[in-house]
Amino acid sequence: MKLSDPWRSTASRLGRLRAAGARQAAAWNERMLAEDADETRRGTRWGHSTLAALPAVVAIGALGSALAGGALAAGFNVTHQPFTLTSNGVAGDGFGLIVNTPALGGPDGKTRTDTGMTRVGFSEARLAGLCGVVHQSFAGLPYSLLLTAGQEVKGGSDGGFTPDIAAKNLYLQATGLKSLGATRLENTVIGQSADQVQVAGEPLAGAQPGGFGLGSAGGKGGASISLRGLDARAHAAEIAGSMELPGLNLRVVPGSAKSC
Repeated sequence: MKLSDPWRSTASRLGRLRAAGARQAAAWNERMLAEDADETRRGTRWGHSTLAALPAVVAIGALGSALAGGALAAGFNVTHQPFTLTSNGVAGDGFGLIVNTPALGGPDGKTRTDTGMTRVGFSEARLAGLCGVVHQSFAGLPYSLLLTAGQEVKGGSDGGFTPDIAAKNLYLQATGLKSLGATRLENTVIGQSADQVQVAGEPLAGAQPGGFGLGSAGGKGGASISLRGLDARAHAAEIAGSMELPGLNLRVVPGSAKSC
């Protein structure tokens, strides 16, 4: 059957999108393998790599269905943008916090270092459920990638919580981080010089002498924190150690989801 000019043009665009998507997926895979082979960088990183790449792979696979349903795609968009992490509660030992200005890549390909953020680290963390929401666009329409693990996240509460997720050497880079209920700090110095704050025996990335920090007052175990109802607007989440995620579930839903 001979294709009309509009359908020939659509088929051509689809071919280009699939080729571009395949190149992106291959490049991401090569980068992950290179990082895994580099002994100076260990662990799992969310944000600029994994969570940004997954929606692109899903969008590529969904192109055929979208076209069949009449939604002719002009393209899809994956950019370096913040995502939301929430939990019913977090209890952590070996806790540290600083304010820094990390390098951020934008959709225009330029890197900026003018955004003040909070970098938080835990040598040992225990979470009561986890919900991650990443907003993306595909064919000009909003979609959301939802990551859930452990118990259902229901929001903040002044009641107690029972952790069911364990993590070692967990780090968050966030523009906003708050507790929706009560917060308890122990063995902590508020206003410590950022370069003196350590997590798992190492200073936090981006620490500057004289910058604001929250670290250990000394003694075994270091600083500890308990937050009831964590709500973070994060740009990166890094697991430099290990993390146990019961019932891990990744799914894509239409629209700009507010929660899991």
